[in-house]
Amino acid sequence: MTSVLDLTHQRFDGSSPHRGGLSAHNISAWFGERKVLERVSLEMPANTVTALIGPSGCGKSTFLRILNRMHELIPGAALAGEVLLDGDDVYEARIKASDTRKRVGMVFQKPNPFPSMTIRENVLSGLKLAGIKTNSPDQVVQDALIAAGLWREVSDRLDAAGGALSGGQQQRLCIARSLAVNPEVLLMDEPCSALDPTSTRRVEETIKEIASRVTVVVVTHNMQQAQRVSDTCAFFLAAENEPGRIVESGSTEEVFNNPQDPRTADYVNGRFG
Repeated sequence: MTSVLDLTHQRFDGSSPHRGGLSAHNISAWFGERKVLERVSLEMPANTVTALIGPSGCGKSTFLRILNRMHELIPGAALAGEVLLDGDDVYEARIKASDTRKRVGMVFQKPNPFPSMTIRENVLSGLKLAGIKTNSPDQVVQDALIAAGLWREVSDRLDAAGGALSGGQQQRLCIARSLAVNPEVLLMDEPCSALDPTSTRRVEETIKEIASRVTVVVVTHNMQQAQRVSDTCAFFLAAENEPGRIVESGSTEEVFNNPQDPRTADYVNGRFG
């Protein structure tokens, strides 16, 4: 079996072939009787950053959770359509949800390191949860923390509690924990919304750095952030008592500077939302 260390080096040194291309086709989603997404289709190319933008309540976070099968954990949740990861439908009966979540990691809005674990233990906890063994845990920790832009700040205190780090450092620790599993895709749900400007800048730098090794899909309400970090962009919108849809998608430059739909122009220029 290939070790986690080997996989990590293949990914982090850029020598492995591109993988992690995501595509969603005709995704509709429900919470009980309430439909929250209507026939959403989106291409998220490998090794790029895709930003999901739009007002609150238009289905962005629901769509994000669908991409790694977290939506199905919610009682009463249902969906239609397909999600392809490198051409494989992640909702096929033969594919375990746990296997999909190894390949498609998630970083949440609020940093959630395990407070009683050390920094080192936090990074390795992802491997334990995924049932992955490695013969070189120290190297995995170092590689993941370097990739998350945190190594220089914590290399001399790996046995300190993860919960003692600043908010921005905790978020990057969570990114390192996800990267240690060697995912192909990393989903990020408003990863900077609880952070100060300096921490936000550092997380954004991390996003841009890891995008050469892993596909990133990020939900953000910060239009400047979407412009700074993303390559492609999708604008979600939901009318009153209607499910969310994608109004427009494409390169970030086109969506922001040459939108084809007036609703997109109004949103990215701050006229609503």
